[in-house]
Amino acid sequence: MKFVCIIPSRYASTRLPGKPLCDIAGKPMVQRVYEQAAKASKLTAVVVAVDNPKVYDTVVTFGGHAVMTREDHANGTDRLAEAVGHFPDADVIVNVQGDEPLIAPDVIDDLCRAFEAEPDLTMATVAAPLQEDEYDDPSAVKVVLNQKDEAMYFSRSLIP
Repeated sequence: MKFVCIIPSRYASTRLPGKPLCDIAGKPMVQRVYEQAAKASKLTAVVVAVDNPKVYDTVVTFGGHAVMTREDHANGTDRLAEAVGHFPDADVIVNVQGDEPLIAPDVIDDLCRAFEAEPDLTMATVAAPLQEDEYDDPSAVKVVLNQKDEAMYFSRSLIP
């Protein structure tokens, strides 16, 4: 299967403008995310879907691949949906958020393996048990799963 990782990266973040270019130990965040994703062995390609020429230039400068998308997307999913058009031969699109500089490459590979194991699988989300210190953290997205481990509801607020 051909797995393409798209990293939606928004320069005009409402909570932290310029977030993709924020320095993390000498490298911009977008580079940290890209490099982690590129370590996943199952991916055919890694690309950053950007909304700003500064981010595009940064990605190209460190040797990464980027595609320009419109600035007016409401969220990363919309940005990713536009970028998917550049990869018509991809079997699976893997969405890695642009603010996940510590994402483990094996998590990406495990997700890819789920698609290889279940040919009828059309969508999947990686989830982990919520830690107590994340209960009131709006940046920690919470998910409710049913008995089949299917996502039923996502929230930034604590779910009763």
